[in-house]
Amino acid sequence: MRVGVCYFPEHWPAERLERDIERMADAGLQYVRMGEFSWSRLEPEPGELDFEWLNEAVSLIGDHGMQAVLCTPTATPPKWLVDEYPSIRQEEADRTPRHYGSRRHYCYNSEIYRRETRRITRALAEAFADDPAVAGWQTDNEYGCHGTIRCYCDDCATAFRQWLKEKYGDVETLNESWGNAFWSQDLNSFAQVDPPRHTAAEHHPARLLDYYRFSSDSVVEYNRLQTELLREADGDWFVTHNFMGHFGALDAYDVSEDLDFASWDSYPTGNVQGRSKPASSAELRVGDPDQIGFNHDLYRSATGSPFWVMEQQPGDINWPPYSTQPGEGAMRLWAQFAAAHGADVVSYFRWRQCRMGQEQYHSGLLAPNGSPDRGYHDAAQAAAEFEELLADDPQISGAATGAVPKANVAVLHDYDNLWALEIEPNTPDFDYWEHLETYYAALRARSVTVDVVPPSAELSDYDAVVAPTLYLADEELANSLERFVDSGGELLVTMRSGVKGPFNKLHETRQPGPLTDLLGAEVAQFESVPERIESGVNYGGEQFDCRVWNDWLSPVADSAEVVGRYDGELADGEAAIVHHPVGDGSVLYVGTWPEAALADELVDDLLERADVATTPKLPDQVRMAHRNGLTWVANFSEQPVVVDAPSDTRWLVGCDELERFDVAVADAVPTALTIEQEGGR
Repeated sequence: MRVGVCYFPEHWPAERLERDIERMADAGLQYVRMGEFSWSRLEPEPGELDFEWLNEAVSLIGDHGMQAVLCTPTATPPKWLVDEYPSIRQEEADRTPRHYGSRRHYCYNSEIYRRETRRITRALAEAFADDPAVAGWQTDNEYGCHGTIRCYCDDCATAFRQWLKEKYGDVETLNESWGNAFWSQDLNSFAQVDPPRHTAAEHHPARLLDYYRFSSDSVVEYNRLQTELLREADGDWFVTHNFMGHFGALDAYDVSEDLDFASWDSYPTGNVQGRSKPASSAELRVGDPDQIGFNHDLYRSATGSPFWVMEQQPGDINWPPYSTQPGEGAMRLWAQFAAAHGADVVSYFRWRQCRMGQEQYHSGLLAPNGSPDRGYHDAAQAAAEFEELLADDPQISGAATGAVPKANVAVLHDYDNLWALEIEPNTPDFDYWEHLETYYAALRARSVTVDVVPPSAELSDYDAVVAPTLYLADEELANSLERFVDSGGELLVTMRSGVKGPFNKLHETRQPGPLTDLLGAEVAQFESVPERIESGVNYGGEQFDCRVWNDWLSPVADSAEVVGRYDGELADGEAAIVHHPVGDGSVLYVGTWPEAALADELVDDLLERADVATTPKLPDQVRMAHRNGLTWVANFSEQPVVVDAPSDTRWLVGCDELERFDVAVADAVPTALTIEQEGGR
């Protein structure tokens, strides 16, 4: 567990370099990321490479006992390259090119840009190979930021045709798989296929889904080009990429297959403003711990290894609707919370607030005049606390770095499902991420460690699995889930599951299609539920609210039991929740989107059936996380909390009384701790 920072020496006078790096070392920082937007300084003119300024920075970083993380500079092709090869630019769906003047304006499928990428990446890799001060590399920067995963240019058209040919073999199979008889969309050859450019009505859902898949695969292929070159130059380097939170256009699992570990960029007070519900006052200061934690767990699970937060919010930021100041101690809280979920490094963005360009209102650890800003003190404190944790004793040192939290519950998360639901949401209120987080939050409120994995993952190591909205389902998925349940696993599947097959076509049978035998019920009717329509469920003798979507379930197995029914409006009395024993386990089929109280009850019952150890429900905005013998207590709430712990508990960071936005670390298991919030639970 270490602390790092993102640094842009090219933004500052050269005479400031040594003093900056000296101050980084004094603050206890261990890693310095550089170079992701510097192509025009690394190669001012075609073929005229200037790495001297970067080499000097790397050398000074090594001299001060730190290590550099270098980046391939491909997110920002320089003006001379765009002018010489304008075809490298992306095009919008209406064929408007994305011009020079910002970033991420290149096409992943441009053979010219791939050639230039190889050239600059190889040159940099060879220049810094075997340099002990370079720990590893970040490829590019935030693939897909600003809506740049999907391009509609001629290069993409050519690549898409080849992608389809490799997938389907012949155009007759493509026509049948997509269902091109609809609206006279039959094709006579792959040469007739174009990207789904601007048209009068909506595009064919099968065509769109394949284009989303193709676009993601294009990024995977482009990223692989870079990782292979970097590893050829120095096999001791790690290679990672910095993903974004709740970013749906790119399959992070596929990209991560070529990485040593995943990284992501965490901006809690900005990300929380992207949800459908308004952020609370506490969330505007420190974010939502479950939104943050979900992304930590996703990127940890992507490689099954410790992850990095490559960019951690350092203070106020420029891009959300409201640039609120983080709460006192927030930047330290975020670092410790990341470590609790399996981060090995938390790197703050950036060292010093920039005085020019598009990010002048994005704070840094230092203010524009070079004085320490609020984030500096939090970062230095987090670095010191990590050092103390690692140095406390050999057992803790060995446990607290390198290993990941052990999860016995998984939440299934799938980009194909997300894309298909974006294409045909059938309600403006459905948000795939928020539906997953409804259940994730209920799990984390009981201090359960969670892996976030794709449906194709091996599930045998988990006691319970939550599978929200398995929209696209086939026999392979049904068989995998049945094996898990039959061998004793407890499964929870939610509404809008088994609606379509992999080609984004409805099943011939009623929903949930191939999942019907496993779930023990089918969908008789369904409806989207706007707020003005009353929607409730009776479950366990209590009434709860539900929203967004209701599947009216009908049991088809004698052993299936209706345990929840709709209450009110047209669905009154219809089955809403069905429990079905299968082999040594069972499935709970939830046909609606539960409000928090019902999600809590459903998850509580699931965990009890699975015999998963839990704590009592934690106070709102308070979370515990366990990593290799240590428990982090994180207070994201505005009220102080008190922890009741065994008398022999050692507090390695903080103590049993936490102020608002505070964090503490103890050598105990979560189930040994009880938390009370000032003013009640």
